[in-house]
Amino acid sequence: MQRRNFIKSLAIGAAGLSTSSLWASPSASKKLGIQLYTVRDAVAKDLPGTLERLSKLGYNKLEIYGYNGTFFGKSVSEFKSILSGTGMQVLSSHHLPGHAMKMKGTLLDGWDKAVEDMHAIGAKYMACAYLFPEERTGEFYAQLPDLLNKSGEKTKSAGIRFAYHNHDFEFEKYNDSLLYEYLLKNTDPAMMNMEMDLYWAVKAKQDPVSWFERYPGRFPLWHVKDLEKGSEDITEVGNGSIDFDRIFAARKKAGLKEWFVEQDESKGDIFKGIEQSHRYLDTKKFA
Repeated sequence: MQRRNFIKSLAIGAAGLSTSSLWASPSASKKLGIQLYTVRDAVAKDLPGTLERLSKLGYNKLEIYGYNGTFFGKSVSEFKSILSGTGMQVLSSHHLPGHAMKMKGTLLDGWDKAVEDMHAIGAKYMACAYLFPEERTGEFYAQLPDLLNKSGEKTKSAGIRFAYHNHDFEFEKYNDSLLYEYLLKNTDPAMMNMEMDLYWAVKAKQDPVSWFERYPGRFPLWHVKDLEKGSEDITEVGNGSIDFDRIFAARKKAGLKEWFVEQDESKGDIFKGIEQSHRYLDTKKFA
């Protein structure tokens, strides 16, 4: 799914949200991380209620989206109060470059304030979430490593790690290589790493493990979602064709620190979908 709807959700979210090991022994009380974009429609209607519902399903670690100088229209103190009241913790946040869509809280506009606010709510990571089609040009790609390095330098000064989140287009040819490899080779590991979206990588016919082996330690964050068998649709974790056991077995090589369930779209009720994903992951012992 192209993320045109992602941008709509950014605007909606702006107007209208580490800890123990995520791969501990399975138990009914295991808490997982989730990218909040998964339940964006519910967030737009009732942020506190949505977080409470997620907590009851076994998710209390968040990666958020939509920051534009506020958190879904809330100030830092208001948002922290909501997090405290629902038992949620923000581990990471997604941001846009700010070249194609100009708004506060992007890498190119208000980045210092974004870093300050993420630090205030206790976030450990910030990530570049997406490049618009009009940003996928040779001219912009040539500037991108420097922009990512400088953005990571700012987050590092606040004790926050910076990353780049992929879709499938990063695995297209750029110059003599792939854009993904170009970004890895031309960014400073001390400033910028990767948030590997397993679904988009596999959809692009890539083997995540091979990337971990070639660039060990560069993948502290993952998005965990599944590829439906017989199609390219996103489905519940464990309901598709991705071999998560094999991928998680390589997590130390990857440098994995945190991972988030994400389901961009659903053919049914999204909350039932992420409950199903949790049940599958709760049977796993990623240790």
